[in-house]
Amino acid sequence: MKVIFLADVKGQGKKGEIKEVPTGYAQNFLIKKKLAKEATNQAISELRGQQKSKEKAHAEMVAEAESIKAKLADEATLVEFVEKVGPDGRTFGSITSKKIAEELDKQFGIKVDKRHIQLEHPIRAVGLVDVPVKLYQDVTGIINLRIKDM
Repeated sequence: MKVIFLADVKGQGKKGEIKEVPTGYAQNFLIKKKLAKEATNQAISELRGQQKSKEKAHAEMVAEAESIKAKLADEATLVEFVEKVGPDGRTFGSITSKKIAEELDKQFGIKVDKRHIQLEHPIRAVGLVDVPVKLYQDVTGIINLRIKDM
């Protein structure tokens, strides 16, 4: 019997796969536990439609991430922070990923999730800093920051 797997089943198949399995196993275990459904023509075409829509959504997300990456790569996109600096050259407040995301949105209208900004530790130094940001699965951009003294 041909079935479409609705979830990963160890040793049998992964979610979305269409495979031939013994009829008794399919009816008494896979279909009963909603791990698979029978592969009718309608179910197969439905699965193909879902896969196409997923691919389209993925392509749109990659294109959007690439456009944000291009905006960030533009030399005019330089996020500026003006902070108080102590005598040792360190800022009094630190610049966190949340502050970076807010300033990027305020200054340039580019929305980036603060959790995707890859900042190992808050910035406390004055000068130019490049901060990597993961925009989508394998699309990474660089945010250019300038921290100035008041």
